[in-house]
Amino acid sequence: MIKKVIKFFKHYKQLGFVVVSILAGLGLDLGGYDIAAHWILGISASINLMPLLWGMLQDLRSGKYGVDILAATAILTSVVLQEFWAAMVIVVMLTGGEALEDYAERRAKKELTALLSRKPKKAHVLRKGKTLELKVSDIVVGDKVIILPGEVVPVDGAIIEGTSDFDESALTGESMLLTKQVGDQLLSGSINIEGAVTIKASHSAADSQYQQIIKLVQSAAASQAPFVRLADRYSIPFTILAFMIAGTAWLVTGDAIRFLEVIVVATPCPLLLGAPIALISGMSRAAKHGIIVKTGSALERLGQVETIAFDKTGTLTRGAPTVGSIKSYNGFSKQDILRYAAALEQSSPHVLAQAVVTAAKDEGIKINPAKQVKEVVGHGLMGRLQGKTIIIGRAFYIQQSGIKIPHDLSHKQTTSYLAIDGKLAGSISFVDEVRPETKNMLTKLKEYGIKHTLMVTGDNNATAQAIAKQAGIETVVADCLPGDKIHAIENVRYKPVAFVGDGVNDAPVLTAADVGIALGARGSTAASESADIVILLDDVEKVAESLKIAKRTFYIAKQSILMGILMSIGLMGIFATGRFKPVHGALIQELVDVTVIFNALRAHGSFKKQS
Repeated sequence: MIKKVIKFFKHYKQLGFVVVSILAGLGLDLGGYDIAAHWILGISASINLMPLLWGMLQDLRSGKYGVDILAATAILTSVVLQEFWAAMVIVVMLTGGEALEDYAERRAKKELTALLSRKPKKAHVLRKGKTLELKVSDIVVGDKVIILPGEVVPVDGAIIEGTSDFDESALTGESMLLTKQVGDQLLSGSINIEGAVTIKASHSAADSQYQQIIKLVQSAAASQAPFVRLADRYSIPFTILAFMIAGTAWLVTGDAIRFLEVIVVATPCPLLLGAPIALISGMSRAAKHGIIVKTGSALERLGQVETIAFDKTGTLTRGAPTVGSIKSYNGFSKQDILRYAAALEQSSPHVLAQAVVTAAKDEGIKINPAKQVKEVVGHGLMGRLQGKTIIIGRAFYIQQSGIKIPHDLSHKQTTSYLAIDGKLAGSISFVDEVRPETKNMLTKLKEYGIKHTLMVTGDNNATAQAIAKQAGIETVVADCLPGDKIHAIENVRYKPVAFVGDGVNDAPVLTAADVGIALGARGSTAASESADIVILLDDVEKVAESLKIAKRTFYIAKQSILMGILMSIGLMGIFATGRFKPVHGALIQELVDVTVIFNALRAHGSFKKQS
């Protein structure tokens, strides 16, 4: 027990110094050495006052007017009026409050930092018939890696031998164990529960999704959000009110002690601590459910969102489209269209591109790599194959090259058009189903206060309208380039606006939106890096869950601040009567601090109906 106490005060040295000063002062006071006790208390209070005054002056110079001025005034007035015990209780309140905040932050970030603590450093790699223990960073694509029970999967790969259950809860929020067998993909960072398995590495450690997730978590854990000083929005009126009540009490009675009695209970610890603790707790709860919130300000903004816009492919739909039909033109066969299209599309990570490649392989077509491939995001691809110039993409992209598209080649579904050496060769249409959870998610968004939903997509209007009708989306903006998507969200009626997407072409609009939400960390790295919030699990219902967490966190943060303000105002009125000593006010304010802090920690707990 003693070791724990020593360790605690080593971690919180300033609080330890304050406690030692109080104990020394108490001992001297009880021993009859009043003057010596007052000297020790006065010096200790003055030492702790210096950094507070300096910080306050720095803020004032930069035009910031926070509630710190009340705390500094209370300590300074206590020292001047020789109310040293009151001064020390206020100092304890400030330093102890910081310690409580640090404890609450560490508790709340437990889930947020869980991923970092399990990062594997070594792995068992099979090379030339021998099992080597290598650094994870030394694993290369194609290596065979043995994963024993209880070990963390070091890199992405597919199982080539063995069967086992895996825990992906820290990565995706999925609480159930997942049984994986030969041919199944493993996500780095998941835990092997039962049997030994061997995987073939599909990515190096640096390129594995787990490393991308770790970067997101580190960003979130290190963030110092503007939301932390949410209380400063109320600081000016609250500070003015406190000085008015204290000044009136002094003016009416002519007793400066009365001023101190009021200022002591106006010290702003509840305002300073309530909001950040609620925020960190909310971020941690989100992480526990597979939702990484990068900054506190993002969580605050999400809690105030009134419109949510969605990309279509991979967000509202399954994101695994298949080739529906192929139409040919100018003497090209359907086999030609698939062969030339796949040669280009194999260079693109887009889901439609992968569908073309899969269809070509299913037809037994040999895919030769195209050369000089260039991708115009949101338009299509251009390259060369066997001396021919190949273009594939949206109708607009093909028409820009002076190629006309006949009416009989048009499709109602999402379509890519193929041109070879300046001639139209044909078109490929795709089919993609709406996610089964989409409709339920949209219903929940309405329940949580979202006023408007819209779909912003690069697909043609006919396809977009059909998907929107199935899903229950109110407004459709179709045929969008990346820049058009930004324009679409800038012109919505109800703001702030969040955008949910998962593709490379969503990165610009994810950055431009008030809140960008990337769905599925296994998708586009560009989308994940551009977004404010990343949903690790490929589940669109998590959008509604993230909104619920954000709104509840914002509600509790504001509640904690207002609770602190109202309690302080009530105490100021009581202490203005002069019935209590300043030290009593400081002690009562400590109870207010604890009440506000524990209320803020509710943001980390289970959901309850807000009232």
